[in-house]
Amino acid sequence: MAKITLLGFISGITGTGIGALLALFINKISNRFMGFILEFSGGLMTSVVCFELIPEALELSGPVITFAGIFSGIAAIILIESHVKKLAIFNKSKGRGNLLKTGILVAVGIALHNFPEGFAVGSGFQASLKLGATVTLVIVIHDIPEGIAMAIPMKFGGFTRAKTFFYTLLSGIPMGIGALFGALLGGISSGFIAACLGFAAGAMLYIVFVELVPESKKIYLGRLSSIGSVLGIICGILVSIYN
Repeated sequence: MAKITLLGFISGITGTGIGALLALFINKISNRFMGFILEFSGGLMTSVVCFELIPEALELSGPVITFAGIFSGIAAIILIESHVKKLAIFNKSKGRGNLLKTGILVAVGIALHNFPEGFAVGSGFQASLKLGATVTLVIVIHDIPEGIAMAIPMKFGGFTRAKTFFYTLLSGIPMGIGALFGALLGGISSGFIAACLGFAAGAMLYIVFVELVPESKKIYLGRLSSIGSVLGIICGILVSIYN
């Protein structure tokens, strides 16, 4: 249990930390690259959900519990987002202050999103070592563009490099908490593991198709971002096969 929780914390801060370092030491990141990397990470997450989490949940407990978990995960993220959006009320000022608040708001949203991702790690390891390792690797890769998305507005909004990096790392902590809860609840029974996997799958699908893909299209509408989705799915399949 302690190892799973520690792994959740490490994986949570590793991906966002790498993303923050890229943002801090690269002066300009093109819209094409951001669109590509966002959809690549979305493709990775879609792949692990469709080829790992859902099949494992179906095998453990059948479609009823699995789909109940999926819809519960979607509902939970919608509820979280409704509260996060209310925080945007304070985001009224112009210029650098506005940019800084945007970065903080993004960090809050990503921190909340990291909880179900940690839940996927914890419940994944309860199902099997292979599934847990696959989910962890995919989420670390996925967190890199999220770290970039947090760090850029903070950096140009006036935070020092040290403060930007610190707050970006903080957003990864909920993944460790989620991993602990996923491991605890997933250990109750095989049916509960299936529900936990379904919950994580629903939350991750919502994040991909309501957050990552639309955000990517706002940044860049070209073909490259869509190619990123396809490559992400293919890479996710390869990770699943060879992990």
